[in-house]
Amino acid sequence: MNNIVVIVNASAGLGYCGGWSAALKEQFRRHGAAAEITLAQSGDEMIARAERALAEGAPLVVAGGGDGTINAVASVLVGTATRLGVLPLGTLNHFAKDLKIPLALEGAVANVVHGVVRQVDVGEVNGRIFVNNSSLGIYPDIVRDREQQQRHLGRGKWPAFGRALFAALRRFPFLSVRLKINGAEHLRRTPFVFIGNNEYLQGLTLGARERLDSGKLCLYVAQKPTRLGLLRYALHALFGKLREARDFDVLSATSLEIETRHRHLRVATDGEVTLMKPPLCYRSRAAALHVIVPAA
Repeated sequence: MNNIVVIVNASAGLGYCGGWSAALKEQFRRHGAAAEITLAQSGDEMIARAERALAEGAPLVVAGGGDGTINAVASVLVGTATRLGVLPLGTLNHFAKDLKIPLALEGAVANVVHGVVRQVDVGEVNGRIFVNNSSLGIYPDIVRDREQQQRHLGRGKWPAFGRALFAALRRFPFLSVRLKINGAEHLRRTPFVFIGNNEYLQGLTLGARERLDSGKLCLYVAQKPTRLGLLRYALHALFGKLREARDFDVLSATSLEIETRHRHLRVATDGEVTLMKPPLCYRSRAAALHVIVPAA
């Protein structure tokens, strides 16, 4: 386990300076591994470093950060034999949690060195990879508003998110879409469309996935809900009965297509928003990513 390439998202303002890199190197050394650490200041820098590691034949590349960072590095490694290690340094760390990767840094480093390889699925929309989920409608609007508040008004992430959420619910915009899935077409007018890389569980584990290797995407869409209707859907999800909710579709498929009259749409993939031109062509890329996970 020599020359492990570690790419850390240092743009999040979490104090990766001074002796932090040296301390991280020492943690790897204690497990008998040598780590080459890059503190990346942007997504482009993360991708460029991962591409260089791949070109140099690195067998293992480690991503340190939140789900957006994992997405950036994974997008380079998808479809190759190079393994992905994860240091969950973000706020939510959905991908790491679903794969049972330790959230504490020391445990995550030990997993990178001593864990086992597991092949997992990724989703793809118009050539862009996502490891967790993709969405359109109200959520990308919230993310865009939050980022503008952070950039122009200097607000923190969560205060900005709260204001953006309130503004979005006040506007409550709807999107008309044609969904093509499993040989059928569905016309929906909805505030959101959510596509998961594998199925998301309901009940008290809302937001988690039991497996990431079914080779399927899971589509969630509501038909013309009111604001109160969104609350009811949340309650259905909390008690594990979302599939029984009225005018709510939960469908699984290896691929699907979304058409709309809009010339361009904001599409979120693992929390990052991109402007895309419809139709949106989604597919599951089964077992396309090799990830280091804890041994059973």
